[in-house]
Amino acid sequence: MKNTKRVAMLLLFVAAIVSSNFSSAQNLETTFDKLLSENYSGEKPGATALVYKDGKVLYRNAVGMANLELGVAMKPENVIEIGSITKQFTAVAILMLMEQGKLSVDDEITKFIPDYPANGKKITVHNLLNHTSGIKSYTGMESFMALARQDMTPTELIDHFKNEPMDFNPGEEWRYNNSGYIILGHIIEVVSEKPYAEFIEENIFTPLGMKSSYYGSMTQLIPNRATGYSPAENGWRNSNYLSLTLPYAAGSLMSTVDDMLLWHQAIHNNTLLKSESKMMAFTNTKLKNGDPTNYGYGWMINEINGSSSIEHGGGIFGYTTAGIYVPKNNLYVIILTNRDGSSPNNVAVKIAAHALGKPYPDTSEAVTLSNNQLEKWVGNYEYENEVFRSISFEDGKLFSQREGSNILPIFPLNESKFIFEDGFTSYNFSLEDGKRIANFSARGSKGKGVETDKKPATEKEEISIDPKILPEYVGEYKLAPSFILTVTTKGDRLFTQATGQPQLEVFPEAVDTFFLKVVAAKLVFGRDDSGKVSHVTLYQGGQEIKGEKKD
Repeated sequence: MKNTKRVAMLLLFVAAIVSSNFSSAQNLETTFDKLLSENYSGEKPGATALVYKDGKVLYRNAVGMANLELGVAMKPENVIEIGSITKQFTAVAILMLMEQGKLSVDDEITKFIPDYPANGKKITVHNLLNHTSGIKSYTGMESFMALARQDMTPTELIDHFKNEPMDFNPGEEWRYNNSGYIILGHIIEVVSEKPYAEFIEENIFTPLGMKSSYYGSMTQLIPNRATGYSPAENGWRNSNYLSLTLPYAAGSLMSTVDDMLLWHQAIHNNTLLKSESKMMAFTNTKLKNGDPTNYGYGWMINEINGSSSIEHGGGIFGYTTAGIYVPKNNLYVIILTNRDGSSPNNVAVKIAAHALGKPYPDTSEAVTLSNNQLEKWVGNYEYENEVFRSISFEDGKLFSQREGSNILPIFPLNESKFIFEDGFTSYNFSLEDGKRIANFSARGSKGKGVETDKKPATEKEEISIDPKILPEYVGEYKLAPSFILTVTTKGDRLFTQATGQPQLEVFPEAVDTFFLKVVAAKLVFGRDDSGKVSHVTLYQGGQEIKGEKKD
């Protein structure tokens, strides 16, 4: 009888564990559904998602629409352009050739392209892989958009940017660079004596059983291909045409969440590469001065609430994607969407955090503080490298602004901890030796800000111009196929609004030249021979982007 009771108690204990695990899994699935549906469900472009952890698929789902015109719902089997996640495949292909003894990451690119104009600079395969080459990225060149519909060979692409001035000396800076991966694709072809698409198919897709993955094509019939969309003023429109010869080894592959899981498993299990070679791709490379780049070879180095992560996203006409790998937990999150203009990266990070049991805080958890409690932290804080962040108080709320950036609200979780809307970025305020301290934390980045009497660099001086001129600037300016700058007036003030962004006021520093106060950017309007405003050039982040005025 006692043994029977013990068995019964054991069964009840096991049943309780099973019930608890089932409930936990259900809660996770509900959370994942909510995060995905908030952004992609309903009668709009959708998303496919898969969450895999330690040998098990925790979640596999699709929401939204694969084709708006035909009313076709998205399903996990839909094929989607993965954009710059392609760089992972290119990097692995290079490392596979390295293991075969056919190249070294220390080889100079002139070994494979003898006539490349390196101008005495030592540009290596390593520099291409980790975006430290200094070569001009062709997708940042004004002429790129004019080529979007044109088929080009890899050598024609390289010829397009190779004579451009370098942005910096190799290894001295980090700047995301698509040109580097175009050259890497060409190197793969030179060394393997096969087209890039054929090499990827024969050495990766076929051995791994990735039967729904392709080198992209606009003419080939692709079963289950999801149509790509871009935001429009009144909803959505078909994305602009892009010849997939142009993204090439930097962004032309297509896949499904199921095939991307096969890719993840091959990487995790060292199926394609030895562990030592894989770790080269996962190592946070450094600049010549020792500063980390937070990039390996085809993967970004980051963290999720203290857990080291390896990540990459993609964005291409009509599609955005995000993939996250947490090696210690063998966690993989992949989200593929058929819309551009809005990356699923934040959703993927939040899903990964929940899967790890380390969710980020949400603004719904914010508490109410008195005005005195809030105003306690108002002031300027100086960080390393003379970075300033200002905390201001308005209408019962605190706001944060990094010098030259946007003003953003912050939300209190208690009297000293405040989070930004995304939940990933936070301040922990405190007092040290009578001075206020603002410890700033973002994913993979931390900094200590000390209260200072110094002021951020003064803004440009605003001048007065004849308000009768302002209507001459009003109109729409096409900076890219899916990026329109709309200029409007309100009284004697001029405003600009970019696709998918809030309306911002611009201020005159000269006739035809205006600057923004919330971000470090300016607009210079140009005129035709008749004196009529015909175009605008946006200067921001070291780039110059010209947009013609639409009739």
